Amino acid sequence: MTTKNRPYLFYELTNSICSKCLKKVEAKVIIENDCVYLSKYCFEHGREKVLISTDVEYYKRCREFIKPSEMPQHWNTPIRYGCPYDCGLCPDHEQHSCLSIVEIIDQCNLKCPICYADSSPDKKLWRSLEEVERMLDAVVSNEGEPDIVQISGGEPTIHPQFFEILDMAKSKPIKHLMVNTNGIRIAQDREFVKRLADYLPGFELYLQFDSFEREVLQELRGADLRQIREKAIAHLNEFNISTNLVVTLKKGLNDHEIGDIIQYGLKQRAVRGVTFQPIQAAGRTEDFDPAKDRLTLSEVRQSIIDQSGVFEAEDMLPVPCHPDSLAMGYALKLNEGVIPLTRMVDPQILLEGGRNTIVFEQDQSLREHIFELFSTNHSPESSAMSLKSLLCCLPFVQVPESVSYDNVFRVIIMQFLDPYYFDVRSVKKSCVHIVHPDGRIIPFDTYNIFYRGGLEERLKEIKAEMEGRRE
Repeated sequence: MTTKNRPYLFYELTNSICSKCLKKVEAKVIIENDCVYLSKYCFEHGREKVLISTDVEYYKRCREFIKPSEMPQHWNTPIRYGCPYDCGLCPDHEQHSCLSIVEIIDQCNLKCPICYADSSPDKKLWRSLEEVERMLDAVVSNEGEPDIVQISGGEPTIHPQFFEILDMAKSKPIKHLMVNTNGIRIAQDREFVKRLADYLPGFELYLQFDSFEREVLQELRGADLRQIREKAIAHLNEFNISTNLVVTLKKGLNDHEIGDIIQYGLKQRAVRGVTFQPIQAAGRTEDFDPAKDRLTLSEVRQSIIDQSGVFEAEDMLPVPCHPDSLAMGYALKLNEGVIPLTRMVDPQILLEGGRNTIVFEQDQSLREHIFELFSTNHSPESSAMSLKSLLCCLPFVQVPESVSYDNVFRVIIMQFLDPYYFDVRSVKKSCVHIVHPDGRIIPFDTYNIFYRGGLEERLKEIKAEMEGRRE
């Protein structure tokens, strides 16, 4: 008798949700044709199969590249219905908030065809100072000293009390404050940018920067923003305001520009790095087909390796707090050029939480610039900010007086889950969280599926059905 084998390797079992009804379903992670897929079955809507990685070895490495979970100071909701229906944060979550997002306004001065928040000029809604303070206090209550708080929207720079909100946030024990912006006001109002410089250090702009091409910007943002970007960067360079370029990626549209954007960022005085975010099926997603337009983290990582001219495979590592969804590469910008740092890090140090000093064998010229590169003796008052303050699972960094945060350059891939490739095992380790107006701290992934606006109605139906089964 001939033995018949399945055409794939069954690698692991997890739980997911049906993309149609959002009910929890069992899911298999399978390896087939040198790719990794999530295969799940809903008794009502049938089988779904979605690509989750094009790099089998990197996917397997992520399974091992984890560190002990860090908890918040207290939990916000009880465990009643199971993940992902108890957000949050409930005691079943496995990670504190590395990055907490506080949305202060629903209104925006753009109506992007791709917008996870479904913002627009027509939504003339914003949070009061009292509401924003309650949201900030919720983060502080959970974290004590939050690593990063990002003020977001909508477009936060058009909030009528924007600077009062920044003053309030800076009065809290927040290590690093970010503002998420499309850059329009940054480009059009030099005095506005000059005032932002008063919030340095410990302040950064998360600047939308998707493409150098008009057609791409029209498709993603509904407007040709090339001159806006140019003027915004000029103002930010003038005042040396720490800036992170944020690229929303769509497969076949702007993924060929990954290397060009990294090289552009390296040449800008104010730019400290680039974050690449593949589109997720959430919010307003015009002309986006999740079956063919999806980019996986592994594809973006490979494009960085192929296109950047700086980062190689050993430079783009999984982030141990949430390796499924985050990858990173760090470098120093020096007069001699760009020196990748991540390849110098012993992964075991990352997994242990970066508590030890790392010693490197390096040539004399490099040693002059980077002695005791990674150390626990870093002072927050030093001119060189620690990478630890920017991403909680990295070691502290101590560099010579001549090297400051201006020399740091990081590339991050941040992939968010959506109903198609949702993985309960992964979302439990989510460290990017949104503050609900009622004070709950909710993972970004589940917030955009269940908790934004009218989406909670479907969640209530699922919970009611579960209650009915219990009775």
